[in-house]
Amino acid sequence: MSNLPAYFSAEIMPQPRYILAVESSCDDTGVAVIRGNEVLSNVIANQSVHEKYGGVVPELASRAHAQNIVPTLTEALNQANITPGDLSAVAYTYGPGLMGSLHVGVAFAKSWAWAHGIPSIPVNHMQAHVLAHFLGPKSNPKFPFICLTVSGGHTQLVKVKSALDMEVLGETRDDAAGEAFDKVAKLMGLPYPGGPVLDRLAREGDSKRYQFSRPRVAALDMSFSGLKTQIWQFLQQGQQQDPHFVRSNKNDIAASVQAAILGILMDKLQRAVDETGIQEVAIAGGVSANSGLRKLLLSKEEESGWKVHIPPFEYCTDNAAMIAMAGSKLIETGESFPLDIEPKPRLRFS
Repeated sequence: MSNLPAYFSAEIMPQPRYILAVESSCDDTGVAVIRGNEVLSNVIANQSVHEKYGGVVPELASRAHAQNIVPTLTEALNQANITPGDLSAVAYTYGPGLMGSLHVGVAFAKSWAWAHGIPSIPVNHMQAHVLAHFLGPKSNPKFPFICLTVSGGHTQLVKVKSALDMEVLGETRDDAAGEAFDKVAKLMGLPYPGGPVLDRLAREGDSKRYQFSRPRVAALDMSFSGLKTQIWQFLQQGQQQDPHFVRSNKNDIAASVQAAILGILMDKLQRAVDETGIQEVAIAGGVSANSGLRKLLLSKEEESGWKVHIPPFEYCTDNAAMIAMAGSKLIETGESFPLDIEPKPRLRFS
């Protein structure tokens, strides 16, 4: 499953007690420390530099990671109340993500682990989103389960057979759902990041006022590019007739857009449940913080008998605690990883 090299006996390294993790796949620098499934610290340094551009600028993101990573690590160790000598391993995101951002985190994590004489563990960012469900004392999903992983860069339906055996059943063929939310928010003139702002507006709007057609995509794959274009044309036409169209109707526009995007996700999720017979269902990724998606899933639990798992807000967006959890699962296999592993911006499930 893991695309990762070099297998050795589990006897090489004892079960770790403390794991430090570094996450730098996009624009947030994260460092966390966990012990088992207990999160001792989960520090995130956000990058406000992108706000004036309305989106992430890769070069600026990598520079900000280089500036933030040392103080973020120092704060994570302080909050966990441990020293580097207490750690057993360092996990890090090596893909997918932005090349420059990944490079900063990968290079730092490997060199820092080497300098302290402990192993470094490369982690698939998307698999880590799924495994965020195993952080903390809450009830964990039972295998197998279906996970809808939705973020600004990815939208996937994953069949999770075990912590280290996952199969992508379907995914977007173009834009991710989170990217569609953010793009529409930008077109509406909402501040960056626009997805959460659009979600807040949608709570006060009429989701049936404006109707948008949904793309027909075979099997369990999805598409959001055409819907995004359709909404852009709708906004242009409205503003041609009334320059204040968006401002006067922003709640209803937000609610209608959100209903269209979530409708695509829920239709495919329902089909995945029907085809697999698996009613243990989870969501992960930044869009799993969306209040509309959470409400729809809880309704499904009541109406259809699904067992729904929704992560705490702090583990929805990119964070290092989920990277640490994925790293702990890899360590349990006894794998050992060399220092010549490079970032893989387009890393996929194998």
